[in-house]
Amino acid sequence: MAKRTAAKRKNQAAEGGIGPRQPCPCGSGKRYKACHGGSAADVMVIRPFEGLAVETDLIALREFVPSATAALTLTEAGPRPITVATVLPMAAAALVRTDGAAFIGLQVQTRTGDISGDLARALRWAQTAEPGNALSVAPAAAEGETLRLQDLLQPEARLEVELHADFSWWIPADAEQNSDVALSLERANAAIMPTEPVVAEGVHAAYWVDAGDKAHVRWVRPEPEERLLAALARLAVRGEHGEHDLGEGSRFAGSFRAHGLLVPVWDVDREQHSKEWAQPTAALGERLSAALASLDTEPLSEAERRSRDGLRGRQVTLR
Repeated sequence: MAKRTAAKRKNQAAEGGIGPRQPCPCGSGKRYKACHGGSAADVMVIRPFEGLAVETDLIALREFVPSATAALTLTEAGPRPITVATVLPMAAAALVRTDGAAFIGLQVQTRTGDISGDLARALRWAQTAEPGNALSVAPAAAEGETLRLQDLLQPEARLEVELHADFSWWIPADAEQNSDVALSLERANAAIMPTEPVVAEGVHAAYWVDAGDKAHVRWVRPEPEERLLAALARLAVRGEHGEHDLGEGSRFAGSFRAHGLLVPVWDVDREQHSKEWAQPTAALGERLSAALASLDTEPLSEAERRSRDGLRGRQVTLR
């Protein structure tokens, strides 16, 4: 029995599945079998935003951008516009302010293994809820319901992300704050790390983040993980110091996985302004594009394969 179980886990890993004793991809810290792997009806969707042009944006806003909002482009106009937000008061799934402005939150505890479905049901709630109401967690799916964000958003539409210095946008300018919201606002503001978008031609979903003792550039990439690692490895072995850095004052720190995509991270000189990393990031993007294209005709060399294996093991933890 033990041998069959071990073989089953090995086959799952080989096929890209999740073993029952592995950590659940939802980030709960539990083993998969004790979390989203406990029910066949609650299967973890590894890449929940696949097929949407906003995939990388949504991942950045959910994983590491502290305070930001963006208007959503729906396939059908509803009773009111909907804005996606990083986090809402008391980590609500959705909120309709007293002035009627409606938001759905990304940094929220999910109900199921498919955050796209959870967000879609929260969006539906926000379209018709009375002003002044908040939704603590996404509604449960109705029997046989398969509603997802992919059914509600225009697939090719992009997000115009607006970053905020604090969370004052939670509350209309003329509204009074109750004590719970005021406390939540104070705590949320205190936790914000200065964050700026990296704005450059060909660069999307990249952000400069000041983590206190050092600064980083974090870039959500749309390519499949193994293909991106191979391209980074190809760049890493070129030149004396490799070409997968952002130039002088930077160092490739590693990467982390988020909702099916890879997010490379570079440590950068904290004394330099965030805008100074725009051109180096764009230049790296061009080198990456060329390296990705070369993979179709030129297999990795032995040195590049070793580099890829090293990059695969360099996982970083956000803080």
